[in-house]
Amino acid sequence: MTRVVLLAGPSGGGKSRLAHMVGALPLRLDDFYLDADAPGLPRAHGIIDWDDPATWDAEGAVHALSCLVRDGRCEVPAYSIAESRRVGWHTLELGEGDLVIAEGIFAVEMLPVARAAGLDVEPIYLDRSRWLVGFLRLKRDLAQRRKPPLVLVRRGWALLRAQPGLRARAIAAGFAPMSMRQAVARLTRP
Repeated sequence: MTRVVLLAGPSGGGKSRLAHMVGALPLRLDDFYLDADAPGLPRAHGIIDWDDPATWDAEGAVHALSCLVRDGRCEVPAYSIAESRRVGWHTLELGEGDLVIAEGIFAVEMLPVARAAGLDVEPIYLDRSRWLVGFLRLKRDLAQRRKPPLVLVRRGWALLRAQPGLRARAIAAGFAPMSMRQAVARLTRP
């Protein structure tokens, strides 16, 4: 039976790293962002507010996860954050593994949608220091040239200030807060 973990946490908090460390098949929820030219996207500070769930396709993500659990494979978009658009598609296959980690900043919003679709998901919140996360996020985003540096600094400061609220929302929604070490132990036990 396929074990599905819905992994929440702040942007840059190590969610993808955790999935890799435990040998899980990652379903990157960030690949389900809408293209920048989609009508009606929310804006903040003169730019699209990519931290607003209205910029994201929850139903598409749940459909892909459902197909992965049911069929062992699914087609998912390949999203370029630097270009703010989908740039293609790729196939995810479960193979011999039995652990899928659906991870991304909108995991909290995905939980009720996934459960309404009949998916049995284990909600975990990766709980790390906001100062560490802020440093890791800026380092990653600059290295990947995700957006212009000034945008990254402004967005990073806003995300750092918002992280306690994200944690509170996740816990209120039923996510179990865990350190990286605790999450690795939980996900690698038989």
